[in-house]
Amino acid sequence: MTSPDVSAAAASADGSGPPPRVLAGSRSVRRETRRRVPWALWVPASLAILFLLLPLVGLLVRAPWSGLGGLITQTYVRQALLLSLRTATIATGLSLVFGIPLAWLLARTRFPGRALLRALITLPMVLPPVVGGVALLLALGRRGLLGEWLSQWFGFTLPFTTTGVVVAQTFVAMPFLVVSVEGALNSADRRYEDASATLGADPWTTFHRVTVPLVAPAVAAGAALCWARALGEFGATITFAGNFPGTTQTMPLAVYLALENDPDAAIALSLILLAVCVAVLVALRASWVPGARRVLRSRGAVEPAAAAGGEVL
Repeated sequence: MTSPDVSAAAASADGSGPPPRVLAGSRSVRRETRRRVPWALWVPASLAILFLLLPLVGLLVRAPWSGLGGLITQTYVRQALLLSLRTATIATGLSLVFGIPLAWLLARTRFPGRALLRALITLPMVLPPVVGGVALLLALGRRGLLGEWLSQWFGFTLPFTTTGVVVAQTFVAMPFLVVSVEGALNSADRRYEDASATLGADPWTTFHRVTVPLVAPAVAAGAALCWARALGEFGATITFAGNFPGTTQTMPLAVYLALENDPDAAIALSLILLAVCVAVLVALRASWVPGARRVLRSRGAVEPAAAAGGEVL
């Protein structure tokens, strides 16, 4: 007995019927797609994998495993690790608070100079971090455009403080979140938002009950990239915040300092950073993205479109 899917595929193949409808998420379709990967793609893909994994293998091979426990329990290592985790998390939180509205503005509004604004916002992604640190000094330093007034009026200075570390990390990491969320907003199905507005929801309700669940996976991915970028920030941090143990010395700065005096300690610190980043990315992949999809279903982001006659595949 021939299944309907097979019959439809055969009918479409000989031109006697309509093309088959491919259901999203079909396991058989995914398996067929994997089997059809051109062999010519495997060669450069394998070389890319080798290129990306070889440095990590070298780090693991040369690691001083016998003395690793003593190296990672030193006071400056613990201080640098805790400082990096705290500042990177705060920088990611600030990026979420300010970056999501900024991404929405770029994706949903039209105004003169929008393309230029987008280019300037994403500039820190390609700008050398040291240049970013110099720019932060000229803007927020004690003699900077804004920093001078902050110092005179409020006695508040940012350079060479823990807050300065957060500012430097946010400056270089927020564009990763903005780009990720803006791309998701541009590709999201606007019918859901239109249906929500048609049913009487105000703009804020549509935003937090429809738009945010729609782009939640992109927000999670952007937050992960943002956090990892903030955790690994070096150039802007050392230029704008300095390298003071316990105050501004993050893990990348500690690795650089240890590399000059104790290479084994530098390798141990690098292993800690590697383990933390891998653990966070695996946890995000395992929980945040599926959780975002559950939020999308539970908040009823698809019901307005269905009620308005939209087709949900």
